[in-house]
Order: sequence, then structure tokens, then C-alpha cells
Amino acid sequence: MMKIALSVIIFLIAAPILGCLLDGGDRIISARMQGRIGPPLLQPYYDVSKLLQKQVIAVSRSQSLLIQMFFFTQIFTGCLFFAGFDIMLCFFILSTGATFLVFAGSVTHSPYSSMGASRELLQMMSYEPAVLMTCLGFYLAGGTFNVSELVQSEKSLIMYLPGFFVAYVFSLTIKMRKSPFDLSTSHHPHQELVKGITTEMGSRNLALYFITEWYENIFLLGVVGLFIINKNPWSILAAVLVVLAVYFFEILIDNTSARVKWDKMLVITWIVTLVSAGTNLLVLMLIK
Repeated sequence: MMKIALSVIIFLIAAPILGCLLDGGDRIISARMQGRIGPPLLQPYYDVSKLLQKQVIAVSRSQSLLIQMFFFTQIFTGCLFFAGFDIMLCFFILSTGATFLVFAGSVTHSPYSSMGASRELLQMMSYEPAVLMTCLGFYLAGGTFNVSELVQSEKSLIMYLPGFFVAYVFSLTIKMRKSPFDLSTSHHPHQELVKGITTEMGSRNLALYFITEWYENIFLLGVVGLFIINKNPWSILAAVLVVLAVYFFEILIDNTSARVKWDKMLVITWIVTLVSAGTNLLVLMLIK
């Protein structure tokens, strides 16, 4: 019980710090790829601090509540994951939290925000099959959904789940809202919907959204690490290196791809999921 409590406390404290640093690193690397110097590493922290100091203005009273629900559900997801609980339950709560974000974008009655909310739903339809297949893959390879038991495997689960790994990493591009799948909102000023689903989020609501993204990204990257970690303590170092490589890959794709339309996103993602994860699933069923 003490170990679970310690894991939760470490996640609550470390996740926003690491998420902020990853976000700052993303901005610097993106700037260098575009021939710019870029902002300082702690620029995301400065942005959030400034937003928290501004006057609270909400277009809709219910928006603040919905953003808070989005915030707490995503944090709860990470706490369950790093405490070693059921990974299927983690993704279920994650998806539930995403619906609060959709509602937060819809209640403003802004055309940009409402359109962003609709696109967010389409993005959920795109990546959910890959997420469910990933959970199924972990169960077939490790014999359990519990994260605490999966990390005690004799070998890294990626040896049994290469196709699932490809499908999951591909879905991360959508979940992290990076180009070419940044339809609902964008971290860069090239969105034809202004800022999409976050257009009408001001001051503290927008700051809370950014902090929630930091927690969410750490959880999503933690699942990447779950493919690598096993009983060998050195696998933790290997997992960190793989996580950083995957995040750099997402930044590279973000800066070298043009945004696609929603129908292409849906078709491409489902094809990748069916071919990579589906083929891997058939192989697993044959060897198990």
C-alpha cells in the first residue's frame, strides 16, 4: 500500500514538471527544424503562470466545471497507471475525460470551438481502436491487464507486440494533437479554426488545459515505456531512451507533415491499426 501511495505522489509532482520540460523541448526542437532559435525551455511554465494571473473570464459557466472534470480524470488515469492498476480501466477513464473536453468546447456556442469539438470526436473515433487493440495485446502477451504484473515480465513485451507498438505510436500523433492529425486544435499558429476547441478558453481554463496535457502526455509516454520494461532493472533506462526517441519522432512528423482532412485521418489510422495490430494479433493467437 505504501508503494502505491508513493507512486501516486511521485506522479502528481513529477508529471507536470516532466510534461512542461517535454513541451519546452518540443518548442525548441521545432524552432530549430524551422531555422529559428526558439523560446527558452521553461516557456510553457511562463505561459501557464501568466494565464493563472489573469482575470477569470468564462464564456460559459459550465465550461470551467467541464475543464476541471477533464483535468481530474486525466490525473486520475495517470495515478492508476503508475500505481500498477488495470491498463484497460486507465484508458476507459482517459476516454471519459476526453468527452468532458468535447463538452467544454461545445457549450461556448462559438463556431470555431464547436467545430473543434466535432473534430475531437472524430479523432477519438480514429485512435480508440488502436488503444483497445493495445490493451488486448498486453493481455495476450502478459496474461494480465495489471501494469504491476506486466512490468515483471521475463522479456520486454515489444518482442511479442511489435505491430501493436506501431499502431499505438501512430495513434499518439492524433492523441497529442500533432500534424498531420491536429484537426481539433493545434500547438502552432497554422490552424484555420484559430485555436479550434480551445478558442474560447481564457485565463485559468486555458492554463488548466495545458497542465492537463502535461499529465496526459506523461501517461501516454508511460504506456510506450510499458512495451520495454521488464524484470531487468536496466530495462528502465532502455524504456526512457525509447520514450525520448518516440517523442522526437512525433516532433519530426509534426514539423514535416501537412494537415490532412478528417476522412483521410480516419481511413489511414484504421488501416494502420488493422494491418499492424491485426497481423500481430493473428500471430499471437497462433503461438499462444
